[in-house]
Amino acid sequence: MRILLVDDEPAFVRGLRATLEQHGFEVVVAYDGEEAWKRFKDVAPDFVLLDVMLPGVDGQTLCRRIRAQGDTPVIMLTARGAERDRVLGLETGADDYVVKPVSGRELVARIRAVQRRAGPDGPHGRARRRVELGPLVLDPDTREARLRGRRLSLTPKEFDLLLHLARRPGVVHSRGDLLLEVWGYEAPADSRTVDVHISRLREKLGDPDATGLRLLTVWGRGYRLVHVRPRHG
Repeated sequence: MRILLVDDEPAFVRGLRATLEQHGFEVVVAYDGEEAWKRFKDVAPDFVLLDVMLPGVDGQTLCRRIRAQGDTPVIMLTARGAERDRVLGLETGADDYVVKPVSGRELVARIRAVQRRAGPDGPHGRARRRVELGPLVLDPDTREARLRGRRLSLTPKEFDLLLHLARRPGVVHSRGDLLLEVWGYEAPADSRTVDVHISRLREKLGDPDATGLRLLTVWGRGYRLVHVRPRHG
């Protein structure tokens, strides 16, 4: 797997690159936003590790550009630890958000977690049965989501989360359960990773009165996805 590593700290890049290569990854490096964008278009990486604070084009802007091009998985790296910064990073379309300093071992584990769920051999990929919930159709084989016949543009994590919820409609899933089942790890207690992805899914699913799909918050417990036939007349 080819990883584009974008960070302006040479010492950090050297250490992380060595660790990633030891684990069998091919690593392409960029030290600023403009260089990163050029390399992204030139080498078509399978994965992007992206620092938030970059010279020129910042990481959040670059993440939006990457996401506009498709569903390449992105993990954002930053020295910022405030919850609002993590939420902002996820809102740009990142699949995960890691606060530095971070060990190479932990970062590899996070990459593997995203990779497993985005790839055809992951737990969702092995379950080939197409899922249909009202006008929503999810195909784990092609990783394509369609709503009323229209293709939904989803990130890998958004697809995995929607698929997990749609497979058990009406069941309440706690934030902790979703973090373990979809992300594959336990995030800090103040993380809003799930909340941000739920918000993005609601936006992409559109008007629940038109589709009958409702992504509900069960206060104090978690989230559930239901389909209620829209009323006519």
